[in-house]
Amino acid sequence: MFTGIIEELGTVRHVAPGNLELAARTVLEGTHLGDSIAVNGVCLTVTALSPGGFTADVMPETLRRSGLGQLRPGSKVNLERAMAANGRFGGHIVTGHIDGTGTVSSLRREGNAVWVTIAAPPELLAGIVEKGSIAIDGISLTVADVTDRDFAISIIPHTGAQTTLLDRKAGDTVNLETDILGKYVAKLLGREEPKSSGITMEFLAQHGF
Repeated sequence: MFTGIIEELGTVRHVAPGNLELAARTVLEGTHLGDSIAVNGVCLTVTALSPGGFTADVMPETLRRSGLGQLRPGSKVNLERAMAANGRFGGHIVTGHIDGTGTVSSLRREGNAVWVTIAAPPELLAGIVEKGSIAIDGISLTVADVTDRDFAISIIPHTGAQTTLLDRKAGDTVNLETDILGKYVAKLLGREEPKSSGITMEFLAQHGF
């Protein structure tokens, strides 16, 4: 499990069929073979360690569901180790299992913040709520606005400086993970997004409401 609080920016060293080699420093501290590291929000398993870097296997399903396939040598990526049991929970529950991708529509400055609008498919927007949590390329962020076509977040200077998000431009692909709590609630209520909730007066009466 992750928190969406990025620990450092890594750099892609090499991309090959089935694996990804990255340069990093902070996330290597205490890391062993088999540990999990989120790369742009995608949970990957460390399969090799080298001076100043690590290698992770990437299976075809991961490439299909995320934007990792677009990485090239020199690309910057957001990195986070799995949360330690004794650590502070500064973001929200992030599993590292990407739900799908979105497309950056625009970036607009407002005072010291930058609004980033991201277009997403209906099945993902169904699980995104205003003032709820969203992980974009592994970054824990608060949703500021949602429409039937896209959603927007407002980036503070610290987040912009410590992550790759403000390096994005209109048309870029980003990895999205919606709130896991919302997905479980939707499942328990019998809702298959983006269909209707399935909650009826009879359902409520049967469950004591």
